[in-house]
Amino acid sequence: MNIVFGVIIGLLILMLLVIAHEFGHFVMARKNGVVVDEFGIGFPPRAIAWKRVEVTDKNGNKRKKWQRLPRSEWEKKQDTLILSLNFLPIGGFCSMRGETDSDRAKGSFGAATFWGKTKILFGGVLFNWLVAFIILTILSFVGMPHFMENQFYLGDDISITTTPVLIQKVEDDSPAAKAGLVPDDQIVSVSTDGKTFTDVYNPSDVISFNNAHADETVTYTIAPKDGPAHLESVEDNDCFANDNTNIDAADLCHVTVKLNPSSESFLLGVHMSSTGKTLYRSTWSAPLVGAVTTVQLTGETFRGLGTMLWQFVSGAARQVSPDDATRQSGREDIAKAGDSVSGPVGIIGTIFPAFTSTGPINVAFLAALISVSLACMNVLPIPALDGGRWLLIAIYRIRRKPLTKETEAKIVSRAFIVLLALIILITVLDITKLFR
Repeated sequence: MNIVFGVIIGLLILMLLVIAHEFGHFVMARKNGVVVDEFGIGFPPRAIAWKRVEVTDKNGNKRKKWQRLPRSEWEKKQDTLILSLNFLPIGGFCSMRGETDSDRAKGSFGAATFWGKTKILFGGVLFNWLVAFIILTILSFVGMPHFMENQFYLGDDISITTTPVLIQKVEDDSPAAKAGLVPDDQIVSVSTDGKTFTDVYNPSDVISFNNAHADETVTYTIAPKDGPAHLESVEDNDCFANDNTNIDAADLCHVTVKLNPSSESFLLGVHMSSTGKTLYRSTWSAPLVGAVTTVQLTGETFRGLGTMLWQFVSGAARQVSPDDATRQSGREDIAKAGDSVSGPVGIIGTIFPAFTSTGPINVAFLAALISVSLACMNVLPIPALDGGRWLLIAIYRIRRKPLTKETEAKIVSRAFIVLLALIILITVLDITKLFR
């Protein structure tokens, strides 16, 4: 049931992000004198449509209103904007008049200035960045996940809330069991001297600490499951009232544990969940945090795209080497490149269900990340994408040669075929990942 819910949420969010992208084109087109024939939510076949018409009220005043477009007129050319709802919930579209660079009819895309075309083509990118900024600003108010090193925040306007790491299982006759730990106890912090404690944010922090102090006596701060009774019964433990407003527990306990030596199969003897998280909350600086975090995510996205491309190209180049080890390392790089990218199937079928189960904050953050990714992808110089179309128009403008409708269609269509093949390949990889 969680998977189905996650898929539905993922499909809805992806659709809204694509609609936001297309709405950016719509706004910029209208502002630069380009006529938009239709703005569609979802892809055809069409379910219902309205047209924007001018009517005169009883006082003789003219105003605009939306009017249902009869099915009998769907195939007829309309002289006004059409808003449509379509059956395939996989995005949306903005259909402009005269979308080729060579079109010179009044109100067409081709008749717009070069600067106007630039704003129209990158309007979708701008709106995707704007959506990410809005989401990240809201998250800065309610709690931003800590997701990368050097994550931006202002030290004098930040409060940090920590959700402790959850113990899921305690091994029999383990150091944890002897100390009184039970499932659903939470690990808040660790210490080697029982005085100076270091907060933990995820299970790997606890594992690293244990590995560094095998066969030593250490202390854990524990938020007990149902009160401290099961921990107070152990002589060396010390329980006390919680005065840490960031930890949701009435009591905390310092639990002293003698870890097993590294030769044993486990050191502490607990299985932990990965639900431990740290949230950063801002107030007046939230918009600034949202803006800078959007820039940071953009940089990380481009860096990731560069790494993926390098792994694929260098891995493919090494396949012609006569050395078996070189070819094997190349295949490993190609596999890494394939694993690092996900298409719609992977995002909707795997990533969103996983994030949905961890709560709305992580889902919102994932939506912001995907919105940034859509912006970055559409900036790339591929003629089938916004950045590529702009580059194509710019090159012909610099060359002072006309970009004919036939030339533009040929270049864009070939690029689209390559892009479609790439989408199919990524989709196949996504499907194989689902069944691993």
